[in-house]
Amino acid sequence: MFLARTIQDILENSEADTEIIAVLDGAWAEPPIPDHERLTLVYHPQSVGQRAACNEAARISKAKYVMKCDAHCAFGPGFDRIMMEDMQPDWTMVPAMYNLHAFDWVCQECGRRRYQGPTPEHCPECEGTMEREVLWRAKPSPYSTSMRFDNDLKFQYWGGYKKRQQGDLVETMSLLGACWMLERQRYFELNICDEEHGSWGQQGTEVACKTWLSGGQLICNKRTWFAHMFRTQGGDFGFPYPMRGRDVKKAREHSWWLWRGGNWGGGVRKLAWILEHFWPVDGWTEEELAELKAQENE
Repeated sequence: MFLARTIQDILENSEADTEIIAVLDGAWAEPPIPDHERLTLVYHPQSVGQRAACNEAARISKAKYVMKCDAHCAFGPGFDRIMMEDMQPDWTMVPAMYNLHAFDWVCQECGRRRYQGPTPEHCPECEGTMEREVLWRAKPSPYSTSMRFDNDLKFQYWGGYKKRQQGDLVETMSLLGACWMLERQRYFELNICDEEHGSWGQQGTEVACKTWLSGGQLICNKRTWFAHMFRTQGGDFGFPYPMRGRDVKKAREHSWWLWRGGNWGGGVRKLAWILEHFWPVDGWTEEELAELKAQENE
């Protein structure tokens, strides 16, 4: 339901020759997306999955750079120009991240407001009808520039490392899968959305490991930002793709096989290199690092 507003936000804040390729994966957008000369829509009546949809859009594109973003995001002015001006050939880049305050529920009788979340049955004060009021603004806090993966390869925020970052272009160990940019040729060279994971899951760990282990750098650009709406409250405000427990398990097992098992063929570095580069790393012990290095040297 927020895709049209996300596309509007991109068009309003873009300052470069940027195209938008939106894959409607299993459903039409509601409200509908207006036509625009810089917009291409691809529709699948049956979902092909997030990774397959991203790969399809990247194949359609003829641009030098591709930037994947979720369908419920806002962006800083000139985000595309700023990132491309700062980009280096072996970098993957992420903007600094805010949380997106997309809407409030507002009672049509008493005016009570409630922060975005699942659709309420009625107003808790007067039992009146609650309607959605779109706000679409970045919240000032939290401001995220540093992320990591733990010893289970799961995404984590990393406030401790944020204190070590200096300057506008800063390294981050990992990233949220909601928004990232790299050269389109490199996207395919690294198979950056490996469909063996399944539709969704481990995207941040995958992008981070492929970037670092291939010899590149994962950079957070604090000169610009995006804001992401988190859908974590369940009901009709939960995860947008249907996900079964076995699908989540498949993504995690494939991720573990690639990175902890050392089975990715595109690397010039080992997983332990990432840990040592950022050491100390929350969620990892000296013993675990030593064990990983010993395994990699066998």
